[in-house]
Amino acid sequence: MESQNNSLEFSRRNFLRTTALVGGGMLIGFNFFTSCKPEAQPPVDISKLNFNDFNAFIKISDEGYVTIFSPNPEIGQGVKTSMPMIIAEELDIPWDKVNVAQGIYDPKNYQRQVAGGSQSIRSGWDALRQTGATTRQMLVNAAAAKWGVDASTCTASQGVITNANGDKLGYGDVVKEAAALEVPENVKLKEPKDFKLIGQDVGNVDVDKIKTGKPLFGLDYKSEGMVYASLLRPPAFGQKLKNFDDSKARAVKGVIDVVRIGEKLKKLDRIDFTRSVDKIAVIATNTWAAMKGKKALIAEWENDKKLESTESHDKELLKILNGKKFDVRREDGNVKKAFSQADKVIERTYESPFLPHNCMEPMNFYANVTAEKVHLVGPIQTPAWASFLVSQALGRKPEEIHLEMTRMGGGFGRRLYGDFVLEAAEISDKIKKPVKVVFSREDDMTAGTYRPAIKYRIAASIKGGKITGYHLKEAAINSNMYGLIPNFFPAGCIPNYKVSTGNYKSDMTTGAWRAPYTNFLAFAEQSFFRELADELGKDHPQLLIELLQNVKGTEDKSIQYSGQRMEDTIKLAMAKSNWGKPAQGRHQGFAAYYSHNTHVAEVAEVEMKDGYPIVKKVTAAVDCGIVVNPLGAKNQVEGGVIDGIGHAMYGDLNFKDGVPQSVNFDKYRLIRMQETPEVDVHFVQNEESPTGLGEPGLPPAGGAIANAIKAATGKQMFNQPFIHYFDKKKNTILG
Repeated sequence: MESQNNSLEFSRRNFLRTTALVGGGMLIGFNFFTSCKPEAQPPVDISKLNFNDFNAFIKISDEGYVTIFSPNPEIGQGVKTSMPMIIAEELDIPWDKVNVAQGIYDPKNYQRQVAGGSQSIRSGWDALRQTGATTRQMLVNAAAAKWGVDASTCTASQGVITNANGDKLGYGDVVKEAAALEVPENVKLKEPKDFKLIGQDVGNVDVDKIKTGKPLFGLDYKSEGMVYASLLRPPAFGQKLKNFDDSKARAVKGVIDVVRIGEKLKKLDRIDFTRSVDKIAVIATNTWAAMKGKKALIAEWENDKKLESTESHDKELLKILNGKKFDVRREDGNVKKAFSQADKVIERTYESPFLPHNCMEPMNFYANVTAEKVHLVGPIQTPAWASFLVSQALGRKPEEIHLEMTRMGGGFGRRLYGDFVLEAAEISDKIKKPVKVVFSREDDMTAGTYRPAIKYRIAASIKGGKITGYHLKEAAINSNMYGLIPNFFPAGCIPNYKVSTGNYKSDMTTGAWRAPYTNFLAFAEQSFFRELADELGKDHPQLLIELLQNVKGTEDKSIQYSGQRMEDTIKLAMAKSNWGKPAQGRHQGFAAYYSHNTHVAEVAEVEMKDGYPIVKKVTAAVDCGIVVNPLGAKNQVEGGVIDGIGHAMYGDLNFKDGVPQSVNFDKYRLIRMQETPEVDVHFVQNEESPTGLGEPGLPPAGGAIANAIKAATGKQMFNQPFIHYFDKKKNTILG
């Protein structure tokens, strides 16, 4: 932790920044340390440099310290540490000389500033490496010019440049000269075998601030004159505001105003992610007064649409599965023929409920709308989308929107949607003050944007001891699986294969939830393959390995996964878990799944205690290519596994007449600390470019647990949460 403390201490110093855009679209920047030398001036007029544009990826001080800006939102997935690590590796600077800072939303200089889809590292890998390598080469060229030698005779390592005679210069010694040089093209990148930092455990760059409660998250942000807002929304989906009395709310000490908002949202073409465009905002000097004032509001609501319930959703989704109206997403061969000629057809239906995101840090955002600009600060996974929505809603030019990202206390997809940003912006625009919108836990769980309820029906045909056909049907609330999923396993492995989808349009707002669709589909699929393995008299992972042989060498470019990489991952999980030889009293379950460009296999170990399953251990094998930061990568997989177990076992949100039936953790069950198992993580070693880790560890967990429970009890789980299968009072598994 010493190097991390040094970098955090260094972050307190001041820098004067000049930046440059490298040819070919690669972005770098140079900065000059000035806090100890107030008279120091930039070495050149940056407006006259031979560059195309300016950006803020890197700062270099005279002393050789480096500040690296992390462009993407940090939601706990570790990119604020790992993305700068990639730049630092190619720059070849010791990590204890690196300070990391969060970049602002800057569409001119940064690309894909999004935290979603587990794509930050995968998308940024090449660009970040080029940024570091190009900067290093420019520093070497500057040193070579100073010595009057050819740059090819010089080397750079750990922030020091050395020539053939053994002369040395630090990066800080030549930074001024480097800033004025031509930008080199086709800079050579390191071979993976030469990495010094990538592949090493590096602590979270924010850990000291997190531990000591330093301002870091959206809830921490404050500005002079800032007020707080708490919003009252319709109590049921399908209702709208008729009228309200705010006299009692205004009487609450600390409340300074009550306003109705929603008009600005009506300007937008897309408002399906918002609970309602008709809301009442209570403005106060503190959050307690704002929330207390909201409770004092007397509002009258009226039904605007049909008030839906879980019972009605269940019927509608079953109607879709039993009907014939589907969109075919992929079709290979002739499934109907394969089924008609089969020795046996197995069909199963799997069900999942709505789920809220339940981030530990509730939704919040700061806005200060003035005539000059719109200043936005807070936790958002999609700063570009939020900035666009605000500019559209307020009728402002995009360049007038200034958005700063804070660290987030969880996102899981909920912060992809900018409803809370829009609320803050509209309120500030209306009251002409800087304001922070803060959700209570009840607001967070009832405001909408849930994981949609989904049902899957999977059928497979068996002929001559082989799987000859496979048909997956999806019935979902509002939307269906995204376009790549039909091309995941077992596409390409089974000759007759079909994926069909249908959906029911609901007033319940839904959206992405950690590993969208696959978070439940993986359980259904891998539970089903466990049954197929039993039917064929085969071991579950061995059956998968057999099927994977059919996709190796395929010329079908639509297939998303690698048969060989998935096989290697499965074999690693089997070896590390001692598959097939569980400890006394334990029962194993297996699942493997590809999602977000990453292959994962997991083995769960369950013990039965008083008729109730206890998850004791999960062994996870992961192929995510080169592991940038093993410590952070392990944390991501562990978190995904635990999240997957918790929601498969306990997560459940029901509706009655449009009203969510769980509004806080007293009724909504999450996994407890004492229920978290040991998670043993192993990575497949290769030199493939890195892929995502924020989500892929979650999907296989539910299937592995379900299959372990079947091994223990003989009962197959079909519906989540699994807790409903057990009667703890009677210590029995329900039929």
